[in-house]
Amino acid sequence: MAGVTLRNVRKTYPGGVDAIKGVDFEVGDGQFCVLVGPSGCGKSTLLRMVAGLETITSGEIDIGGRVVNQVEPADRDIAMVFQNYALYPHMSVYNNMAYGLRNRGMAKPEIDKRVREAAQILEIGPMLDRKPKQLSGGQRQRVAMGRAIVRQPKVFLFDEPLSNLDAKLRIAMRVEIRKLQRRLNTTSIYVTHDQLEAMTLADVLVVMNGGVVEQIGNPLDIYQKPATTFVASFIGAPPMNLTPFKPGDASVPVPGNTGGILGVRPEDLTLTTGSAPDGGVRYDLTVEAIERVGAETFVYGSRNGAKDAVAVSAKPGELPPGEIIVRLPGQAAPAIGERIVAVAPRDKLHIFGTDGRNRIEL
Repeated sequence: MAGVTLRNVRKTYPGGVDAIKGVDFEVGDGQFCVLVGPSGCGKSTLLRMVAGLETITSGEIDIGGRVVNQVEPADRDIAMVFQNYALYPHMSVYNNMAYGLRNRGMAKPEIDKRVREAAQILEIGPMLDRKPKQLSGGQRQRVAMGRAIVRQPKVFLFDEPLSNLDAKLRIAMRVEIRKLQRRLNTTSIYVTHDQLEAMTLADVLVVMNGGVVEQIGNPLDIYQKPATTFVASFIGAPPMNLTPFKPGDASVPVPGNTGGILGVRPEDLTLTTGSAPDGGVRYDLTVEAIERVGAETFVYGSRNGAKDAVAVSAKPGELPPGEIIVRLPGQAAPAIGERIVAVAPRDKLHIFGTDGRNRIEL
């Protein structure tokens, strides 16, 4: 096994397009690291650079204490699982899993041992004689993972391996991947755009945006203390409510207030008929839409009747109108068009600078 370290890694394409703009992070031996971000943020490019499938413009990639910038992919001791499975359609499951080991000249008894052990772990033993076309999407993904496992690499790399599966199967496979990684204890780097997948899989979460790392850390820490408004809105479903406020705004409890952006998670808002708790905030809303999803309900409201014909009188220094989402337990909810008041306590507020960065601790 081995850790992976990236030091000021950059990737610039011809024409001066900067895909990766100086990325630094470390994945410890045996850790599961997830790179998450929107499409085009550079996460897959970064993974391919670790794999050796993309050249590095500058910086260093270290695997197990060895800088691998100039090392061929086959010699980096990594195994990669792709989004499209990349299975040979004319080969059986057994031969797909054994192919790479045969190319390395491994003895037949050892190949057979590794393939059957991996098949047992992944519960695909009865399918070893089948062709890929005879398998479901989930079974094909297991074969692709088995092909990586038999190599017994220092590092596993996953490039959005579940994106072609339906929602129910994605959840099941997500659980299986995490159980498998814990069992094998192999350092892993996993790319996804799905923030729920990222939160549930990661030991270390790397949130990317526009070729840079916005925040690195434990998933729960990032959720509870996002460093930027991008992280605050990307991690969490529904996203955090973000509202700009003006310098000196008395409704936002920030010492020496010079203006910025106030954030409140939907689940941290409660409905009330009274005032905001001491040091907290209050939103006067008109209900615009309701989503009932079983165990909880999402209420979408416009502040101060922003979308309503009857305007609510604004108080001095009040936050500008905008949409606010309130997450309520159960299925009870106010009616569309109803006026409601949502409040959040001080310890549930998130404050950022005017540029959406520089988180301010209250």
